[in-house]
Amino acid sequence: MTYGLSLDIGTSGTRAHAVDLSNGKIISTAMTSCHPLPGANIMDHLTFCINVGSDIAHRILMDTVNKVIRNLHVNLKQVERVAICGNPIQLSLFQNIPVDDLAFAGENAHRVNNIKQQKRDAGVFNAADVGMDVPDGAELLVPPAIRHEIGADALAMMYKSGFLDQKENCLVTDYGTNAEMALKVGDDIYTGSAAAGPAMEGQSIKYGMLASPGAICDLEYEFKWRCKVLDDDMNVGVGDQFDFGLEMCTEEGPMHGKAKGITGTGVIAAVAAAMDSNLWSKGKLTTSDGKLHMQDGVYIDSNDILEACKAIGAMRAGHFALIEHAGIKFSDLDIMYMAGASGTYVDAVKAREVGLLPPSCKRVYQIGNTSLSMATDILMKPELLDELQDIANQIRANHIMFATDKTFEEIYIQELALWEEGMTMEMYNENLARSGIQPLPPVKGSPKVFRIVERDIPDYGEYGLKIMDDIGTVLNGRFDGCTKCGLCVKECPEHALSMDEDGTFHVKTKNCLGTACYRCQMKCPQKVYKYDQLRL
Repeated sequence: MTYGLSLDIGTSGTRAHAVDLSNGKIISTAMTSCHPLPGANIMDHLTFCINVGSDIAHRILMDTVNKVIRNLHVNLKQVERVAICGNPIQLSLFQNIPVDDLAFAGENAHRVNNIKQQKRDAGVFNAADVGMDVPDGAELLVPPAIRHEIGADALAMMYKSGFLDQKENCLVTDYGTNAEMALKVGDDIYTGSAAAGPAMEGQSIKYGMLASPGAICDLEYEFKWRCKVLDDDMNVGVGDQFDFGLEMCTEEGPMHGKAKGITGTGVIAAVAAAMDSNLWSKGKLTTSDGKLHMQDGVYIDSNDILEACKAIGAMRAGHFALIEHAGIKFSDLDIMYMAGASGTYVDAVKAREVGLLPPSCKRVYQIGNTSLSMATDILMKPELLDELQDIANQIRANHIMFATDKTFEEIYIQELALWEEGMTMEMYNENLARSGIQPLPPVKGSPKVFRIVERDIPDYGEYGLKIMDDIGTVLNGRFDGCTKCGLCVKECPEHALSMDEDGTFHVKTKNCLGTACYRCQMKCPQKVYKYDQLRL
């Protein structure tokens, strides 16, 4: 028997299938519950690569990939083919391709910094050459990027959703830390990527976790708010019921005692519940202790809600900016495709109410993990690479770089004022009007929701799903002049940093916020602790 491996190298983690190449049957599935590189989003990962070295980032990523595939219940010596999908940065790190051209945007920056534009077309390579624990000669199938900012993951959500064949105006978004999005108007496609942060994946939330067994994934209103909890098969189970106004549990559900934390979709539901119950005002929860208490000790506090609101604001600003650049009105758009784990498990109606979908959307399709799905398609049909390359070449994509886009900036400023300062929607629209931007219409009615898949990964295979919580990658270092005061260790908000008695520091990369934080380095009284000097 010969096997193939399909991999989704995502910003929030790695997912993999083992597949029987003789019949296309999925044998098993494995995934990490976190990303091995330090940082909260793709920009943190990219900055880590530039500051610390892409060779180290490559080694960390490959160490994790090999741990994942060793949990797939197949003999890796019988693997003949590997197919991967992901964004340009993750796939470049996987293949050990320089990422400098992704870090510095524009021809002038490339010329000044003597940066060579890397080619990211479809190709077939040797999987062992990039460091995979598979036989030498096993094929590595890599799909193309559309442009260096628009990767194979964006192509996957367009290709697998039916977006490219849609005749009406439509929008597709992969709801994750990087929030890739594309708007199709006629034959024109407008793309963008909003670094929404990790709240959409349940990270940087006190009790946050990725979508996995034990995660509170939704809140449903049944005269009171009812927790929904993922069971061991990743199906949605019924949890406890709460009255958030009275701050008490009113009824225990069948999943009582099973909750371990809350995932991104549950956080979005908490935002909707707080708004619906009038418990959110000027950036704070107005409960007696500033928390929404759920079951089994899990709660959401004001900071958690605010993190989610900033992610919502970034995504809505991204959608809004694409619509403005396309020159259409909100009323011209009523079809939405939602991809990724968060896009699958979130209640689409609540998502529209809080701003994750344009208020005009009347038809919503929840389509699952398109990156892993397309990688599996490629695994079984390698000639699909040629078709995908043709599609990538033909797409007339207008990429909007949100980091430098004035329209996005103006809208996002209003979003922050709306969520953090309690600014009214009336003033929000008045401020946009001064900049020549159309108003954001109110949400009306209920959209028709088509849940194409019940889980983001529909088929786990005969051996089911293996979730890896501890990927075990650690950065280490010692620094001359260190007094071993331990202030840096105490300062770490994610408890990623530890120190031995001899002054050797260890950083668990899966917990570390990386270049988004640096609090450990800034806290050092002697200024000798240098994060960028840590090594594997």
